[in-house]
Amino acid sequence: MSAPKFTTLGCRLNAYETEAMKELSQSAGLQNAVIVNTCAVTAEAVRKARQEIRKLRRENPEARLIVTGCAAQTEPEIFTAMAEVDAVIGNTEKMQADTWRGLAADFIGETEAVQVDDIMSVTETAGHLIDGFGTRSRAYVQVQNGCDHRCTFCIIPYGRGNSRSVPAGVVVEQIKRLVGKGYNEVVLTGVDLTSWGADLPAEPKLGDLVMRILKLVPDLPRLRISSIDSIEVDDNLMQAIATEPRLMPHLHLSLQAGDDMILKRMKRRHLRDDAIAFCEEAKRLRPDMTYGADIIAGFPTETDAMFENSLKLVEDCDLTWLHVFPYSSRNGTPAAKMPAVNGKVIKARAAQLRNAGDAKVRSHLSKQIGKTHHILMENQTMGRTEQFTEVTFETDQIEGQIVTASIVGQTSTQLTA
Repeated sequence: MSAPKFTTLGCRLNAYETEAMKELSQSAGLQNAVIVNTCAVTAEAVRKARQEIRKLRRENPEARLIVTGCAAQTEPEIFTAMAEVDAVIGNTEKMQADTWRGLAADFIGETEAVQVDDIMSVTETAGHLIDGFGTRSRAYVQVQNGCDHRCTFCIIPYGRGNSRSVPAGVVVEQIKRLVGKGYNEVVLTGVDLTSWGADLPAEPKLGDLVMRILKLVPDLPRLRISSIDSIEVDDNLMQAIATEPRLMPHLHLSLQAGDDMILKRMKRRHLRDDAIAFCEEAKRLRPDMTYGADIIAGFPTETDAMFENSLKLVEDCDLTWLHVFPYSSRNGTPAAKMPAVNGKVIKARAAQLRNAGDAKVRSHLSKQIGKTHHILMENQTMGRTEQFTEVTFETDQIEGQIVTASIVGQTSTQLTA
């Protein structure tokens, strides 16, 4: 008998939850199992999950194969029908100790093969917190799950449920533990991070949480927040950006498009000018602020002129780190019923966006030469600046330490110090 093997597909939150499942399965005593934590963000993601499951079955013919994650939640029937799969576990069930105890005790395969409840009925975040997921230098803390919005291209709310928040006191206590273990940077993560607090008493905002962490954990050197919806940013978060040097000057923005008509058809809550105004204001408050952004190329009905508005947004918002997504139709979403853009056109537009992003990265890197940065070492030769830019060193540094160094050169994607 051997310890369970895990495969993670998809986002950072999935990777976080895989770490929690490792702890839960180990505590339950589960043996000789392969667990696949799936992603449902596109139809291609589901196809890759099925491909991975078949490969893992060939490699592990005697193990029990358990499928979980967002695709298992949204389309359990697909995986139940696969001969390679022994059990399908929903996103709520995968974070519960009882689920893993049941799987561990069931050596003869009598446990219900499909355990997927209605995710929309879940009102609490999973109680299982993990300490130290990430590198030895940077830890990720899940503070929120689910999403109350219904963007027309997105299946994720049906995989994650409605928005639920981890109470501030629980978050602060976990971060104190992480700092006590030597972590120099904590990243707050969630599915819709800026909706944090809406379901808690007094409805606090993300900015309140950030200010509370920085006040109550004075020994935390660096706090970072992951992807946010700029239209939902509150006054306290803007104040933190302006006044708190321990909050890192790097924001990843869920923009998706730069054309007002496409944004409306996506059912986003911001317009083009809102995005530009936010980026200008945050940079006024914090001149060293850098932005990443998600942008979809070729959303249904997108004309050449509409696409040009998205392309121009790269300059208008001064975006540096682009995550470009060629639009992929997802069954069950309103966008799947809209008039599609030609696949070759989508691919060409995605390439244009990526080229624009590459040019912005090179520009950003060139502006850092001669500057001094505080670099958090992820391994002995590579770390990241406050703006999350990779920096390489010729001589070994101490992993996990924050090193002050001058930037002397660049490659196409990294700085050298």
